[in-house]
Amino acid sequence: MRLDGILFFPLTPFDAAGAVHEDVLAEHVADGVARGAGAVFAACGTGEFHALDGAEHERVVRTAAAAAAGRVPVFAGAGGPLPHAVACARAAAGAGADGILLMPPYLVAAPEAGLVAYVREVAAATGLPIVVYQRDNARFTPAGAAELARIPTVTGFKDGLGDIELMQRIIPAVHAATDGRDGAAKDFTFFNGLPTAEVSAGAYAAVGARLYSSAAFCFVPEVALAFHRARAAGDDERVRRLLTGFYLPLVRLRNEVPGYAVALVKAGARLRGLDAGGVRPPLADPHPKHLAELELLVSAGLEIAGEGR
Repeated sequence: MRLDGILFFPLTPFDAAGAVHEDVLAEHVADGVARGAGAVFAACGTGEFHALDGAEHERVVRTAAAAAAGRVPVFAGAGGPLPHAVACARAAAGAGADGILLMPPYLVAAPEAGLVAYVREVAAATGLPIVVYQRDNARFTPAGAAELARIPTVTGFKDGLGDIELMQRIIPAVHAATDGRDGAAKDFTFFNGLPTAEVSAGAYAAVGARLYSSAAFCFVPEVALAFHRARAAGDDERVRRLLTGFYLPLVRLRNEVPGYAVALVKAGARLRGLDAGGVRPPLADPHPKHLAELELLVSAGLEIAGEGR
C-alpha cells in the first residue's frame, strides 16, 4: 500500500461527559479527507491512543474508516502491553482499517530481539500492513530495522527519535533487505514522525524519508497544505516564511509544557470551531495565556498561507 501526500492524524473528540464524540470525529475525518489528506491515522498519538480503552479504540477506528469511505487508507494505532496491542490490531481489522501503526510497548526497556519479537506477534495476529513506530523505548539498529522489514506485513517505518544519522544508516539497510533478489522488490515506506514534523521535513527528505505526519493539519489544514505544496514545488522562500512565521513559534510554544504536542493541537481545533473537547489526563489543556498565543499564531499562519482568518 503506497502512501502519499499529507498524513492526517485526527484528534479524538470527547463530549461534555468525557465520552468519545463519534459525530464530531466523523466530521473531522471527512473534512480532512476532503481537504486532501493522503491517509488517515486514527487512534494514534494525536488521537490520544494512550487514553482510550479497547471499546473506544474500536469505535474511533470504525468511525474514521466509515468517514474516509475508502477514499484514502485508514491506519489504526496499536501498542502498549502485547495482549492489548494484539487486541487493538485484531479489532482494527474488523472495524475497517487498512493498516496498523504499531507504537512502543510503553514503560518496558527491552533488547532489540524482544522488540522484533513484539512486532512479529502483532503481525501474526492480523494480516493488515504494519508501520512500526520508532520512538522512546522502541529503538532499532540498522540490522534490527532490516529484520523488521523482512516480516511480510511490515511495510513502513516511522521515526520519532530525530536521529538523522541513524536514519541515514537504517534506510539503506532496509532497502538492501527488501531489494527483491528473490522476486519483486517490497514497497516499503519511511516517514518522519517527530512532533511538528514540518520543521524537520527537509532533513528527513534528504536521507530518503519524504513523508511526514502533520499534526498542524488537524487545526490549520490551510497552513499545512500550503507548506506541503511549497515543498513539492521547491518554493524555498514560502517554506521559509511558513517555518519562521508559524511552525518555529509553534514549536517554542509546544515546548513550554509536556504534552502540548497534543493539547495545543486539540485547543487549536477548538479555536477553529471543532467541538473536540479537552484532553484526557494525564495530559492537561493549555493555560489561557498559551491559548492567546496560539490564537495569534493561527492568525499569522493563515495570513502567510494566503487564506485569512
